[in-house]
Amino acid sequence: MSSNSASRTVIVIKPLLLMAVVASLPLAAACSDMTPGQQRALSGTAIGAGGGALIGAIAGNAGLGAGIGAAAGLAGGLIYNQARGGN
Repeated sequence: MSSNSASRTVIVIKPLLLMAVVASLPLAAACSDMTPGQQRALSGTAIGAGGGALIGAIAGNAGLGAGIGAAAGLAGGLIYNQARGGN
């Protein structure tokens, strides 16, 4: 990877990360009326989507990465909820 390509990747990731943080702020307020199981599923989905978007941006397709990450995060959140006794 050339230095120019690496700097373009950093320039793309910074705005994506900022947008993800800003978009997640209302979700934090919306969690107050949710059960713990719903909160785990939502937080797993959000964390997975964010991580997937970052990895996808590096690989060249942030949208696909976010979708795959969201699905994996949702599954992880639901599995964790079942392991904790479910709500």
